[in-house]
Amino acid sequence: MTTRDNGSLARAMPWFLLVAVILFALNLRGPIVAIAPVIGQIRDELGLSAATAGLLTSLPVLCFALATPLAAALIARAGPERAVLISLTGILIGTLIRAQGGFAVAVIGTLVIGIAITVGNVVVPVVVRRDFPAPKVGIVTGVYTAALNVGAMLTSLGTAPLADWLGWRAAITAWAVLVVAAILVWGQAAGWHRSILGDREIAPNSSETAQPHSASYRSLTAWLLMLAFGGQAFSYYGITTWLPTILHEVQGLDAKSAGASSSVFQILAVVGALGVPVLANRWRPGSVVALVGVLWLAMPVGLLLAPQLWPLWSVLGGAAQGGGITIVFIIIVRMSASNDQARGMSAFVQGGGYLLAATGPSIVGAVHEATGGWSAPLVVVAASVLVLLIVGVTAAVRVESRHP
Repeated sequence: MTTRDNGSLARAMPWFLLVAVILFALNLRGPIVAIAPVIGQIRDELGLSAATAGLLTSLPVLCFALATPLAAALIARAGPERAVLISLTGILIGTLIRAQGGFAVAVIGTLVIGIAITVGNVVVPVVVRRDFPAPKVGIVTGVYTAALNVGAMLTSLGTAPLADWLGWRAAITAWAVLVVAAILVWGQAAGWHRSILGDREIAPNSSETAQPHSASYRSLTAWLLMLAFGGQAFSYYGITTWLPTILHEVQGLDAKSAGASSSVFQILAVVGALGVPVLANRWRPGSVVALVGVLWLAMPVGLLLAPQLWPLWSVLGGAAQGGGITIVFIIIVRMSASNDQARGMSAFVQGGGYLLAATGPSIVGAVHEATGGWSAPLVVVAASVLVLLIVGVTAAVRVESRHP
């Protein structure tokens, strides 16, 4: 390839890579969220309790925790581009398997999806830090987080109508189309990246593969960020899994309307995901975390005290949950002095945080079954948001003192 061709590719690459990141992100939450609008149909056909059905949402989150060290090792060995393609291939295979049989087959497909998405969760901060200039990291992180929630919104909005037309099995499989599109784009992106830089940035850096986790384990700030991320993710998956059911049972919406209405919670995350990077450039991180925590808290408390105002609480909570994950990722990137440190910190924070979050859907479902209502489950979610608020502000203040 000529120098002129390389120059043209180099100029186009950031924009094409941004599109690739967006397509990738669309597939990192949608396969999980797709279960929620049809969870009633799945329970009826497979004869599952609420807590057992919640496993189809919580198992991927458990994978996020337990498979994170494996994901970090894979990224270090294979390199970011190959890791992304492995992740997308796994999501595609799991999506096709999940709807083919009974509960055992659904669990196998769900585990494949969870492990594959884990690789994606860890690799994106590495790609963002490596391939985008420092002033753009915040906004690219926000765009990535926004795309996560757009993917969740699309599946939340579209799965129930598809299920009415095709049945729940075909409905949750149909989203494989997005995975195929992302694979095609990332294959092209990897080829362009190799053409521009050769193998020096595609291949793993052997000098960086040995140290990703040890420093994180010794950092109090990393532990605090992990707990804050856990509070954020526990709340998100607890609400995402059961909000359609809450709207159906408390507000009397039919299943299709409840699924569509709950998509407000997902799409408003775009506001938080894109707004938080702007605030993070103007405010101290602790102030941003505090604002996010207060807005997040309004959702479970509002649903508890004034459920008829659920659109308002969904707007506030949706914006906050999009901002919550964004500010944690921004802090991770700011704290990291190298791509390897970013990979290690991302793996540690997400691994421990998702271990806490994995219990969210099942705990919320179990508390609902035990109490027969939704008040106690919403109190559980509110307590989880308080963890994000209190511990997250503490972590952010520590980062401010070291990285002003």
